[in-house]
Amino acid sequence: MLIPIFEEHNNRVEALINQEFAPGTLERYKTSLKHTQEFIQWKYNISDISINKIDHAFITDYDFYLRSVRKCANNTTVKYIKNFKKIVNICIANGWIDRDPFINYKVVLKEVERFFLSEEQLQTIISKCLHTERLSLVRDIFVFSCYTGLAYIDVKKLTNENIVVGIDGEKWIYTNRTKTNTQSNVPILQAADEILNKYKSHPKCLNENTLLPVLSNQRMNSYLKEIADLCGFNAELTFHIARHTFATTVLLNNGVPIESASKMLGHTNVKTTQHYAKILNIKVSEDMSKLKLKLTTKMNSSNDFQNENLIF
Repeated sequence: MLIPIFEEHNNRVEALINQEFAPGTLERYKTSLKHTQEFIQWKYNISDISINKIDHAFITDYDFYLRSVRKCANNTTVKYIKNFKKIVNICIANGWIDRDPFINYKVVLKEVERFFLSEEQLQTIISKCLHTERLSLVRDIFVFSCYTGLAYIDVKKLTNENIVVGIDGEKWIYTNRTKTNTQSNVPILQAADEILNKYKSHPKCLNENTLLPVLSNQRMNSYLKEIADLCGFNAELTFHIARHTFATTVLLNNGVPIESASKMLGHTNVKTTQHYAKILNIKVSEDMSKLKLKLTTKMNSSNDFQNENLIF
């Protein structure tokens, strides 16, 4: 039967939390299991189903259910189906299913336009006068992430052990990303260093042996919405936007190659970085201006050479 196999998979993921899986991964699989159970009840009016009944029609009906009944967007639907496919692959690997029901199922993720702060917006947040300590604290930690590219959970777990002297003799942050367990090494820019110094004696940091007094992700995002309103931003501000801002506004827009950005973000390939970092028109304009100058210099040099030959 399907549900016990799904539950066993989730139990194994839970047993390996903080070893091979992040807590968020378990939550996603738990939600996927819940949707699968509700789909089976909705479609077949039963609480479980034999894995031999999982065919192409089952997959397409599940897809339809997620989009219509659950009102999931395309990319959310794809992710839930992808989670379910892992369970099907377990069944295939064990010889419990003799054919892959996903063979003729085709669906793709749609490109999502990622929001990030422009340089002007980033400076607006930095210079905004906030009259409550909780908003100032959240703003500072968000700005820290804008200048380091670290995700929420990776900022939260930072300790003094993550601060090292890099190859250039300057201070760096060396850490492994919680989500992928890949290494992320980032030079500490002045703006980030000032924030670390500001909170080094904060009671929460001293008690928990952390570098910053990070609140829960839910509270951080709630307060960021308040900050966005105070700054007059139309878009919703979440902590993860800081990572996109680091990639685009802080790095690429200041001439840092995308390969270097990818390494600092802890990505395993540049393609992933391209989803985070956007080449802006102003950067294209600056690069083309440099190209025009080079071409003009070459052309002038060529004309001077031709003129010299004519004289002789």
